[in-house]
Amino acid sequence: MQENFSLKPFNTFGVEAKAKYFVEVNTVEELIETLKRSNSKTLSLLFLGGGSNILFTKDLDGLAIQLNLKGISEEFLNENQVLVTAKAGENWHEFVMYCLNKNYGGLENLSLIPGNVGTSPMQNIGAYGTEIKDHFVSCKVLNLLTLEIENFDLEKCRFGYRDSIFKQEGKNKYVILEVSFKLTTQNHGIKTEYGAIQSELENLGIINPTIQDVSKAVINIRQSKLPDPKKIGNAGSFFKNPTIPLAQFEDLKLKFDNIQGYPNGNFVKVPAGWLIEQCGWKGKQIGNVASHQLQSLVIINATGNASGKEIFDFSALIIDSVKEKFGIELEREVNIL
Repeated sequence: MQENFSLKPFNTFGVEAKAKYFVEVNTVEELIETLKRSNSKTLSLLFLGGGSNILFTKDLDGLAIQLNLKGISEEFLNENQVLVTAKAGENWHEFVMYCLNKNYGGLENLSLIPGNVGTSPMQNIGAYGTEIKDHFVSCKVLNLLTLEIENFDLEKCRFGYRDSIFKQEGKNKYVILEVSFKLTTQNHGIKTEYGAIQSELENLGIINPTIQDVSKAVINIRQSKLPDPKKIGNAGSFFKNPTIPLAQFEDLKLKFDNIQGYPNGNFVKVPAGWLIEQCGWKGKQIGNVASHQLQSLVIINATGNASGKEIFDFSALIIDSVKEKFGIELEREVNIL
């Protein structure tokens, strides 16, 4: 266990924050032993994954635990389905590539999403028409109160749009140890109708895409729109796409005839990036922080010297301006600490 430990390498924004204590655990046994020791000291806890969905606005007066649980296993269910289980510390994109190399289908649209496997169920990560819940079977979790391992199935996780039980009443009560997905080994369900996947496949000269082709298209699209966190600090999409009542959307359409929206029953999902761009934030910089010039939904540590508070304050200005212009209050997707 280390003291006064810098968390800068453990968050993709690259902001400086220190943890009073820090420890890396490689096994569930080490994790339980660490938690027993921390309980005796009544320390507040923070579990670190890939650091891609967190913004530190202050130092951590407690214990940061880096979950380095590694390993992938497979169980063939029938001739067309395989159950693939990955430990929490596996890098998400590398896990997706592992599955694609084995020709296991289902996660290809989720290529290049930053973070680790263990944090993927927390906000039901999704992209290009696919969400975790579409292929999720179960996850093993450690109950932080009893220190016993429990199993959460699809129903128990209560997945929603960028939401789950782990962000609601289960927040700070469990830590995810491993996640299991049901994937296809043949007869893959190819999804190309979302975003620019189809046009990117056409650019690549691909007519009958494989799951590997879809992954390549998604990677190309993401790399063309989103900054690499290794080169410039960011956490990907900073805000959720808001969902508003259909009546409210129709009223807005009278005033903003080019407003974008995706109907779903009596509600419409409005792209947060479009709202932000309409308020003039695309590429705008204040001090050390900016909205990315290609994707206004992404807030960047433009100079590399931004503090977490600067980034938070910048996001608050965006929220205020969108609410003033459209009457829609954006919700941060990134966890604020």
